Amino acid sequence: MKVLRWGIIGCGAVTERKSGPAYQRTPGFALAGVMRRDGALAADYAHRHGVARWFDDADALIGDPDIDAVYIATPPDSHCHYALKVAAAGKPCCVEKPMAPSHAQCLEMLAAFERAQQPLFVAYYRRSLPRFEQVRQWLAEGRIGTARHIHWQLARPPGPDDLQRRYRWRTDARIAPGGYFDDLGSHGLNLFSHFFGEVAEVSGSGSNQQGLYSACDAVAASWRYRSGVTGSGSWHFGSFERADRVEITGSAGKIVFSVFEEVALQLHTADTTLHLEVANPDPIQLHHVRNMQLHLDGGARHPSCGDSAAHTAWMMETILRPK
Repeated sequence: MKVLRWGIIGCGAVTERKSGPAYQRTPGFALAGVMRRDGALAADYAHRHGVARWFDDADALIGDPDIDAVYIATPPDSHCHYALKVAAAGKPCCVEKPMAPSHAQCLEMLAAFERAQQPLFVAYYRRSLPRFEQVRQWLAEGRIGTARHIHWQLARPPGPDDLQRRYRWRTDARIAPGGYFDDLGSHGLNLFSHFFGEVAEVSGSGSNQQGLYSACDAVAASWRYRSGVTGSGSWHFGSFERADRVEITGSAGKIVFSVFEEVALQLHTADTTLHLEVANPDPIQLHHVRNMQLHLDGGARHPSCGDSAAHTAWMMETILRPK
């Protein structure tokens, strides 16, 4: 088996445990280089993770003949910039989520990789997690009859950085107009489309209720899938308590789960109540990365490619910027 040598651009917190080690633990993949603009931090990451090479220039990593594929783990406002360079170099790419701050940029990225005839993956890794594949299986088996509606409530109190007004790109409206909704809400909305397919119509609104930062801190939306299933959600980041509850209602029962908390999946019908524990892998992106290897080796198409991620970007943009 030919080993595909990956390079990471932006080896920050998400790559420390969630993703970086997954590339090292996937047969057929190797983590061959890492890049940060601060060379000392790049060298430190490479030393701690046993990576042979480090870079302080993204163009050097992308153009290096010993780097076969590139994982972009920078803030989303730079995803399109780097992805277009990777496409021009003719290499496979994975970008962190959300795919880009605008749907237009997502389409530009898709077109570039289509011209290059290279795959573009997006790190919506929940589509590959066993716990959510179990939910998909229950739906496919008709365990709750015909699915009718999905609702998600996500609420969190403001964190210390928010209260002390420390800068974070996740709450900068220039980078993430929806604030934590962009970062967290995108995970769930993308996952739900994995269950029910593309959305036909969506409406919603966002507001800034606390004035702690420039991005939205409260969002509400409703939508309808082409399959006929309806959906609704509320995301509030100024709440007095945490909440993360998804409820799928069907004609003969319901499924209840959390997007982020590792709690038991619940299946409720007229004559059954089932609580099922399904653990996440460590690192959590392991199945996502291994599914990329299968895709590149000619196996099943990866569940999170650029087209589905772009659809999520369209959905979120429509919610936040209604015409």
